[in-house]
Amino acid sequence: MKKETICVQTGYHPKSGDPRVAPIVQSTTYLYEKAEDLADLFDLKTDGHIYSRLSNPTNAVLEEKVAALEKGTAAVACASGQSATLITILNVCEAGDNIISTSAVYGGTYNLFAVTLKRQGITTRFVAPNASIEEIEAMVDDKTKIIFGETIANPALVVLNFDVFAAVAKKYDILFVVDNTLASPYLCNPIDFGANIIVHSSSKYLDGHAVALGGLLVDCGNFDYKNSSRYPMFQLPDESYHGVIYSDHPSIAFALKARAQLIRDLGAIMSPQNAFLTQLGMETLHLRMERHISNAEKVAHFLANHSKIEWVKHPSLKTDPYHALAMKYMPKGVTGMMSFGVKGGREGAVKMMEGLQLLKIVTHVADVRSCVLHPATTTHRQLSDEALFAAGITPNLIRLSVGIENVEDIIADLSCALEKL
Repeated sequence: MKKETICVQTGYHPKSGDPRVAPIVQSTTYLYEKAEDLADLFDLKTDGHIYSRLSNPTNAVLEEKVAALEKGTAAVACASGQSATLITILNVCEAGDNIISTSAVYGGTYNLFAVTLKRQGITTRFVAPNASIEEIEAMVDDKTKIIFGETIANPALVVLNFDVFAAVAKKYDILFVVDNTLASPYLCNPIDFGANIIVHSSSKYLDGHAVALGGLLVDCGNFDYKNSSRYPMFQLPDESYHGVIYSDHPSIAFALKARAQLIRDLGAIMSPQNAFLTQLGMETLHLRMERHISNAEKVAHFLANHSKIEWVKHPSLKTDPYHALAMKYMPKGVTGMMSFGVKGGREGAVKMMEGLQLLKIVTHVADVRSCVLHPATTTHRQLSDEALFAAGITPNLIRLSVGIENVEDIIADLSCALEKL
């Protein structure tokens, strides 16, 4: 099926007399008539649900849909995008291990890598997003477990050079993990460019309405855990889960281990209510993304030609340094998010945002309503000046998430606010 059809149809398979729309299964537990049936579930011999801290039928609908859109084999719905990223890392890393990440990542992700994981003994080696193969290779050792990047960096709007990072990951048999939140699976499938695991903050374009917190990790099913010396945890019996050997389930080994160990122990699973809302939002993902892209391209051109704007970052612009990469990896369009710098520094940026009427100042991106934020004093305020520079964030940077309103109204609001400067 094409992606538009997957958005609408995949995930829920009602039988005669069942509800046509996937229901919310608001239950923590599930009944089985025979003890052997439940035992088989614990031993992974059959499919089904044991307890909603592990899995839930409503979540399963969402997981199947996202996995299909990303061309993956399995997905795990998590409590948030942050928890999806954390579980992905803890699934293969322990104290003494390290990961390699581009420096141009979301502020919360940067803090997770640079501070929280470091306290647990897992270090992160940051590289510039335009690093060469040789520069990334210099960071690799036998304790490197993940190479991480964002398809489109938030808020720097850097497009990941998949070819470079995937080449190093493949050469050294390292998992290549990509956060695909700002592109969405409608615009880009990282599996096509070498990714092994994909993570999402589903609270953004997947939900689309800013009502449901959540995250997902997607197993691409394309990594050989059975013959990898770097990941013995997949080849040894898991004594905490009935001696299962995850590499015996090669196409879903990563997702299976993440659910059986991390989701079970940490409890960071998405609520069925949020899974229902996210799945409902995804039925119109393809329609919304078309409008987001169309509006964003027009807004980017307006800002790029305005006398009070110092610079604009949106890869749809032919003058953008990442335009060629964007067209290579995302030919349908880039994203509805952009960043721009107002003349007048930090004070100018704040004054401009406060002059907006239609566009609101909120800590969010990628929903149907246009909004703005000043990352240097909000989402990235914990970063040092050096880290802000490495992440591509300047004092006058405004992050703009273009919604699906009439684009003439969006531009009129921006124009009025800029006139006040």
